[in-house]
Amino acid sequence: MNITFTPIKKENLEEVIKMFQAAADKINRMHIDHWQYWKNPPSEKIKWVEEGIQNKEYFFVQNADQEVIGMVRILDEDLLYWGKQSEKAKYIHSLLVKEKFNGNGIGIQILNRIANDAKKQNCKYLRLDADSTNPKLCRYYEKQGFQKVGTQKLTISTYNLYQKELI
Repeated sequence: MNITFTPIKKENLEEVIKMFQAAADKINRMHIDHWQYWKNPPSEKIKWVEEGIQNKEYFFVQNADQEVIGMVRILDEDLLYWGKQSEKAKYIHSLLVKEKFNGNGIGIQILNRIANDAKKQNCKYLRLDADSTNPKLCRYYEKQGFQKVGTQKLTISTYNLYQKELI
C-alpha cells in the first residue's frame, strides 16, 4: 500500500483527539491500561498535541485514496522522555493506525518510511517509547528491530525507551 504523510493543522485537533479516543477504546477491549487518559483527555495532553501540531510534528497517514488511515508525531528532539542526546535521531510518538486498517502492515510501513527519511537526514537512530503496561506493543517494536535501552518514569506511567540504529 502506498502511504503519504500530510501535516496536521490546528483545525484538525478534534479529529486527532477522536482518533486517540478510538485507539484507547480498542486498547481497553484488549484489557490493557494504556492511553486510557485519552477517553477524557487532561488539559496537559491536549496542550501537548496542540504544541505538536503548531510545531508541524503531527502527520495524518493517508492511503492512495487520500483516506486517513492513521497518524504519527515525529520530533527532532524529545527532552521529556529522552533528555538531551548527542546523537542525531528522530523520535516517534502517537503512532496509531485506525482499527479497520489493523493487520495490514501499515505500522511497519510508517516506521520504515520514517526510518528512510531519517537516514536521508543523517540521523543515527530512530527512537520511541512504549508504555511498559502494554507488553504486546513492546514486543511489536522489538520485532521491528528496536532495542530497549532504558525506561522513563512519568506521572502517567513508566515507559520503555527503544531505539533502532539506522545503517
